[in-house]
Amino acid sequence: MPAKGRAEVQDQEALDLAADWSDISQGLRKDLGQQLHNQWIRPIQLGGFCKETGTLDLYLPTEFSANWVADRFADRLSLAWKIARPEVRHVRISVQPGRRALPELRIARDNGAPAPSLRKVEDAPQSRGMGMTATAETLNPDAVGLASIGLDPSLTFTTFVTGTSNVLACNAAQRMAALEAPQFSPLYLKAATGQGKTHLMHAIGHAFLANHPRARIFYCSAERFMVEFVQALRQNQMIEFKARLRGFDLLMIDDIQFIIGKASAQEELLYTIDALLAEGKRLVFAADRAPQALDGVEQRLLSRLSMGLVADIQPADIELRRAVLEHRLSRFASVGVPNDVVEFLARTINRNVRELVGGLNKLIAYAQLTGQPVSLQLAEDQLTDILSANRKRITIDEIQRTVCQFYRVDRTEMASKRRARAVVRPRQVAMYLAKVLTPRSYPEIGRKFGGRDHSTVIHAVRLIEDLRTRDADIDGDVRSLLRQLES
Repeated sequence: MPAKGRAEVQDQEALDLAADWSDISQGLRKDLGQQLHNQWIRPIQLGGFCKETGTLDLYLPTEFSANWVADRFADRLSLAWKIARPEVRHVRISVQPGRRALPELRIARDNGAPAPSLRKVEDAPQSRGMGMTATAETLNPDAVGLASIGLDPSLTFTTFVTGTSNVLACNAAQRMAALEAPQFSPLYLKAATGQGKTHLMHAIGHAFLANHPRARIFYCSAERFMVEFVQALRQNQMIEFKARLRGFDLLMIDDIQFIIGKASAQEELLYTIDALLAEGKRLVFAADRAPQALDGVEQRLLSRLSMGLVADIQPADIELRRAVLEHRLSRFASVGVPNDVVEFLARTINRNVRELVGGLNKLIAYAQLTGQPVSLQLAEDQLTDILSANRKRITIDEIQRTVCQFYRVDRTEMASKRRARAVVRPRQVAMYLAKVLTPRSYPEIGRKFGGRDHSTVIHAVRLIEDLRTRDADIDGDVRSLLRQLES
C-alpha cells in the first residue's frame, strides 16, 4: 500500500478509536458519576492499538493515577472496550511514555555521607500538574536550578488570556513571581475546574525562575504530596522529606482540596508553611473552593491558607471566551475557522475554558485529518457531547416569546404567512436564534414556524449572519436577545 494510503488508513483508525472512546467515556460518566469520572477517567489518553495481540494502551499522567485506575476500573474498561470493539482483547493501563524522571535529591549527613535519596518521581508536565517538581539537583543553596523540569512550556503569562473574571488572579500571580518580595504570601487561587488556576501556577514557576535563575521551586498536586508523605513515613525518611520541602524558595501545591483525612500530612504541611513564611519564602496554593469551604482540613491549616491573598477566578464571560479562541487560533494560522463558528463555540461552550479550548482543538484536528473545511455544521456534528453538556435548555417557544416581546409583535406572527418587513425580520431573527441556541435541525425549526420548509430557515440563518457583519443595529438586537435568553 502506498505511504499516503497507509497514512489515511491510520488516520481513520485513530478517528474510530477516538469515537469509541468518546462513547465509552460517556457511558462510564453515567455509571460512575461526574466527580469520579472527572478525576480518574477523563484524564485517560488513548495510546496505540496492536492488532496482532489485540492490546490497547490507555495512558494516565502519573504512576499514582495509573495504578489507581488499574486497580479499580481495569475490568470495567476492558469489558467496555470488548463490547465496543471485539478485536480489543486486552487493555493495558500505564503512565504516558516519555516522562522524565526527576533527579534524586541527596541530603548530606553530618558525617558527609549522602543520606538515602528520595524515590524518583515521574514528571508529568500536564495542565493538571500531577507530578512533584523540583528545580534543584541538591539542597545546596548554591545549586543552580533546572528551570524546565515539570513546568509545561506553553503555560506562561504570555499565553494566559485575561479578562474581567481573572485579571485580579493574574496580577497577583505576576506579583508573586516578581523580583521584589510580594506583599502577601501565601497566594491562594480559587477557581472551578478548567478556569486557569493551574495555568497560572505554571506561569508563576516560569516567571519566578526567569527572575531568580538560582531559585529552587517545588510544584505538585495535593494528591502527590500525600503519596510522597506516606512513602517517606513508611521508609523512615521524614527528616529528608522535611528538609526537602523546606529547602525550596517557592512552594506550589495544586488541588489543595484533596489534602483531607490524613491529619499527620496536614500537620506537616502546616509546619512547612510556617517555616517557609518565617524565611520569607513564597507559597502558592490552588483549589476549586475557598479555604473556609474545604472539608476535613484542620482549622489551623485553613487559617494559614487564607492569611495571604485569596484570588477568585470567576467563570469566563463571553468576551473572554472569544478572546481565548482568537488567541488559540493564532497558533493555527493555516486553518480557516469562520467567525460564526468562533461565535458559536464561545456562546455554547461556557462551562470552562479547558472545554472550550478542547472543543476547538478537536474540531480543527478532525477537519485536518478528514480534509473537511471547518463549518458550523461540522462543529455541531463533531462536538455533540461537549455542546450538549454546556447548552442551557432553551426552547424554540421561549425564543419566539422573547423575540416577540423585544420587537413588540404578536406571537402568532411567528407562524403567520405575512410578508411585512416588521414581521419578517423578527421571524428571521427568531429562526437564527433557534439554530444557534438549540440542537434542533432546520426542518424541526421550520415546523415550529408555521410548517415552513427547511430552505426558508437556512436562508433566514444565513441572512442574519450576514446582516450582523454589516448592520450594527441588527447585531445589537441579536446580542441583546442572546443576553436575555442565556441569562
